[in-house]
Amino acid sequence: MRETFSQPHEGEPVWEPSAEQIARSRLMDFIEQHDIESYEALLASASQDPEWYWRAVVEHLDLEWFTQFDRVMDLTRGIAWPRWFPGGRYNYVRDAVDKRASGESSSRQAIVWEGDSGDVRTLTFAELAAETDRVAAGLRALGIEKGDCVGIFMPMLPETAIATLACGKLGAIFVPIFSGYGAEAVASRLRDCDAKILITADGFFRRGRQIDMKPTADAAARLADSVQHVVVFQHARGEIEWFEPRDVWWQELGGNPVETVQTAADDPYMIIYTSGTTGRPKGAVHIHAGFPIKAAHDLAFCFDLQAGDTLLWITDLGWMMGPWAIQGTLINGATLAMFEGTPDYPNPDRMWELTAKHQVTVLGVSPTAIRALMTQGDDWVTRHDRSSLRVFGSTGEPWNPWPWLWLFNVAGEGRCPIINYSGGTEISGGIVGCVTIRPQKPCAFTGPVPGMDANVFDQAGNPVRGEVGELVIRQPWVGMTNGFWNDPGRYEETYWSQFPDTWVHGDWAQVDEDGFWYILGRSDDTIKTAGKRVGPAEVESAAVAHPAVQEAAAIGVPDEIKGEKVVVFVVLGPGNRESDVIRDEIRDLITDHLGRPLRPDAVYFVDDLPKTRNAKIMRRVIRAAFLEQRDLGDLSGLENPDAVEGIGQAR
Repeated sequence: MRETFSQPHEGEPVWEPSAEQIARSRLMDFIEQHDIESYEALLASASQDPEWYWRAVVEHLDLEWFTQFDRVMDLTRGIAWPRWFPGGRYNYVRDAVDKRASGESSSRQAIVWEGDSGDVRTLTFAELAAETDRVAAGLRALGIEKGDCVGIFMPMLPETAIATLACGKLGAIFVPIFSGYGAEAVASRLRDCDAKILITADGFFRRGRQIDMKPTADAAARLADSVQHVVVFQHARGEIEWFEPRDVWWQELGGNPVETVQTAADDPYMIIYTSGTTGRPKGAVHIHAGFPIKAAHDLAFCFDLQAGDTLLWITDLGWMMGPWAIQGTLINGATLAMFEGTPDYPNPDRMWELTAKHQVTVLGVSPTAIRALMTQGDDWVTRHDRSSLRVFGSTGEPWNPWPWLWLFNVAGEGRCPIINYSGGTEISGGIVGCVTIRPQKPCAFTGPVPGMDANVFDQAGNPVRGEVGELVIRQPWVGMTNGFWNDPGRYEETYWSQFPDTWVHGDWAQVDEDGFWYILGRSDDTIKTAGKRVGPAEVESAAVAHPAVQEAAAIGVPDEIKGEKVVVFVVLGPGNRESDVIRDEIRDLITDHLGRPLRPDAVYFVDDLPKTRNAKIMRRVIRAAFLEQRDLGDLSGLENPDAVEGIGQAR
């Protein structure tokens, strides 16, 4: 049987930064530049004086302002509503593209893209700037002005990045939309922000199959009265319906040259929607001098991304990590690798093949993907040259020890740190994370990301260590959402209502005796059984320690005696068959890890677990389906809706 693990704090550090990694570090350079005695002292200084810290960050990133700001932060409206860089005129596109369009940087590779079929396209910074200018001119010719909203419903293509940049250049607000959404999910976002244009593709390819997008875009446009034009990029080149004069070919966009608009630092540049458990999606508003700066900061200080690096993060534009990767990578002058397909098609080595071919240095991948890939055997990884890799990144869900160690030891050869990174759409990046200058434990975070005054509170609002509590933030940060679009009350209720002047993120967290942090799942997923509280991630980690288990999801369901009982859903790895023996072994393993009171009432075998495209397991959907509830909540973000039916049939 695999090595098993009990509580998170029992692990020991397995990685230490080398002298070369410390010498290379941008974070260490920042610390030394400001005569700060240690990393811990930096965290303290940033928390005590966020205005000093973010001013120093802006200088370190060498951001270019049209007009310098008067101060960093104005809290006149209260901690929930800071005004960032008042008096400043700033447009992030100037730093992401414009300043590298000429001179030495112009010929450097800005984007490399690989399609599902293996086709490759590249853009230099000069070419990216030219295409951004052309598309911006075309959008302006179609009537887009500063403050207008533009929906972007596209797969991960170079044109997707260009569309976001073109909107920013005009001072327009882009709305990223998941490429797998149905028409109503797309339309609800377009209606909410009164989008004037929808940018889409005719289709894309996934696992060798053509996925049509234009019919979905057409249906969404019919449901959203504000949409005046649908701009279509011809990618799949299949037959599509065309509606004159509404539809416009991407390739035919153009017009009079436009200058990058001098937006105010706190002008909105993006509205990104997140799915709620119930009700309509929440539109997180982000500003020019917010999300892009936070993304660039986190990539520089957590991942040590520098010019000359290549970042590949398996994601979609509709998830936060899509805009985060585009804007943060380009502002840092690095190369963005974009991928249309999936990590295991046509073979389980596709991601490692991409890494070798494009000399990827920073690779972002989900724990779910690793759990699936590791069952295929080590040879799919080791046959490829991975010497370019310096850093792994991971976000979206808690790790289990065994997959973490497989990624670290097999894929990373014990030399590449895994930058565990957790935050959210409303954060613009990470609350907690790892850095390349501090030791690592399996599945753990080094602690708060610099600039994030994070803590763990008990239910009375007191800081705790060694026990599970709510993850909170006590100071504003660059990148925090400027509320929800047209719904400020919902924003305040969601994040600021539990403790005074404190952001409560909705995650369970724990800090061990060595100061390492752990995220244990969403606090609204907490299982409370027989007076004990447990995060589902702890149950799931115990389950996947069984050699037959590929992935697992744990929920609590009502019980007259215990309050709730633990139910576990398991996907078996290849070559394993359902049996009562395996079921009992899984229950025994969880009992050994967590104690008799948390022994699962039942273990069910399923073919798949409901997940989003960025691999988050939707436990609330699992629970609702299992309990046969009529309202399953918002399902628009599901990658695999068929999995919901399998959960319902499991009982």
